[in-house]
Amino acid sequence: MAGIEGWVDLTGTIFGLSMLFFFVVGYFFIATEEKFEINKAKPALFLGTSMFIMIGAYYAINGFDLHPLEHELDHLILEIAEIFFFLYVAMTFIEALVERQVFEVLKYKLISKGYSYRQLFWITGFIAFFLSPVADNLTTALILSTVLITLEKDRIDFLVPGAINIVVSANAGGAWSPFGDITTLMAWTAEKGTFTDFMFLFPASILGWLATAIILARFVPNDKPKELDSSEKAPHILPGGTTIIFLGIFTIATAVIGKQFLHFPPMWGMLFGLSVLKLYAYRLKQAKKHSPNIFGAISHIEHDTLIFFVGILGAVGALHFIGFLDLAVKLYDEFSPTAVNIGVGFLSAIVDNVPVMSAVLKASPDLGLDQWMLVTLTAGVGGSLISFGSAAGVGVMGRMHGIYTFGAHMKYAWTILIGYIVSVAVWYVQYEILEFYIKP
Repeated sequence: MAGIEGWVDLTGTIFGLSMLFFFVVGYFFIATEEKFEINKAKPALFLGTSMFIMIGAYYAINGFDLHPLEHELDHLILEIAEIFFFLYVAMTFIEALVERQVFEVLKYKLISKGYSYRQLFWITGFIAFFLSPVADNLTTALILSTVLITLEKDRIDFLVPGAINIVVSANAGGAWSPFGDITTLMAWTAEKGTFTDFMFLFPASILGWLATAIILARFVPNDKPKELDSSEKAPHILPGGTTIIFLGIFTIATAVIGKQFLHFPPMWGMLFGLSVLKLYAYRLKQAKKHSPNIFGAISHIEHDTLIFFVGILGAVGALHFIGFLDLAVKLYDEFSPTAVNIGVGFLSAIVDNVPVMSAVLKASPDLGLDQWMLVTLTAGVGGSLISFGSAAGVGVMGRMHGIYTFGAHMKYAWTILIGYIVSVAVWYVQYEILEFYIKP
């Protein structure tokens, strides 16, 4: 923010320190939602909106120029909108597929093949790792957690490690694709790397996840789920379900092409895909087939998750406007960028990787491509260390409420830490020793 005409640095004032304390208190209630039985979206939205209202009031009372605040809000709204609508469309496609019974068919096929819980653990993990680069980690985690809870509702010894595996693999898979994670998407839209640059994180991502998965698999039972009732009729995908799958792939491709060649924000291609989905549903209705209710699908998406991101990005934006994030640049000046970026991963777990990456991007330290790839990796993978440290974790906690909890996750957090260390080690060998990446 320094250098903007009319902006006032409030970091050393009583008001600025009070805002920082207010942020910490608000985040305490977000992190302890289970204890106080309050959905984290509520304190997050209150935090993000009220901080800017208080800043505006402080500026007005002291006669400061309000134009810098207006400029910051305009920029922040654009940033939030890009993420909000991207996820909004992705979630709508998922709910449309649920309504078309795609997941019921998948469940039937998996169980009918006689896979054990441990085999299902690996199958869902591999699917999550390779689906998240295309469908983003939150969407992937929601899909696979839906599959898990559809497959089994009672075996906690399978569901908890399975849920953790999905979160870790979705986050790891999302780290090597601009569409795989919100943090990666943010780094990409901020032009910290090209589409191809992120793909060089594949070795660090997959080896880190495998290190965690191999250990986690030892805690998964090796027996099989209950066999399906032979008298139960096999489910079928409802009319249009298969087409909606391809429309989802088309939508992601449109977003990628639009960003790469037309310089459109990715959410524009996503919204175009949503319009095509709605038109296709209308066509089915006109053909007098059982048409999917797209507006009904929209009503079932995880709105609380979307609101949480709006609030937390708003709160981080407020801290940035006050001037606290500019102080982060000094860490890169005083310490090794590698050490700071590794620390970003641990901070991502505590604070949530979205606001942490937002803070780093807003501070915009002078880093090389190798370091921007490291912070992308650590923010994405590090968010797995705690259940609410990533969008995927937040989404799965909502979908598997009462099963996948903060406490359940922390029981196995040490396995995730091992994977995190492996990912960073692989990055170091690849980027710093072998220098295996495309240098700008």
